[in-house]
Amino acid sequence: MPLAVVRPDDWNFPLLLHVLGAMVLVGAIVTVVALLVLAWRGDAPDTARLTRLAFRTLLLVALPAWAVMRITGQWTASEEGFGDEGAEDPDWLGIGFIVGDLTLPLLIIAVVLAGLAARRSARTEGGGGSPTLARIALVLSAVLLVAYLVAVWAMTTKPS
Repeated sequence: MPLAVVRPDDWNFPLLLHVLGAMVLVGAIVTVVALLVLAWRGDAPDTARLTRLAFRTLLLVALPAWAVMRITGQWTASEEGFGDEGAEDPDWLGIGFIVGDLTLPLLIIAVVLAGLAARRSARTEGGGGSPTLARIALVLSAVLLVAYLVAVWAMTTKPS
């Protein structure tokens, strides 16, 4: 078993961007989950503000981070020679691609629901509104967090 792997220098930049995008994505989802949990338990004026902040975090941080993570992940895989005809990709790479591809629709749905919840809470007097959409966005965000943690585990431990 080798103690270290030496990569060519031209692989470092896309790998750095991939890891950075994944870290920002997981951090954004953790932030959204925390904000929506606080909004669920909080009083009416704070609920509107927390829901609005969760929506903005999903829209302005999580979606771009997902794009950076996914694009640079594909770039890194192609630089390292994965995905060539006839060659079988490792399991950890398949887990990463599956999680990345399947979570985009959930992420978009969570953004839309959080946006609708923020809009409705801003329209109602006192900022309360119907918390159902925010709670659904919370559940979706929690599912996303679990999926991303599984992908992080697969990428770091590289199970065979």
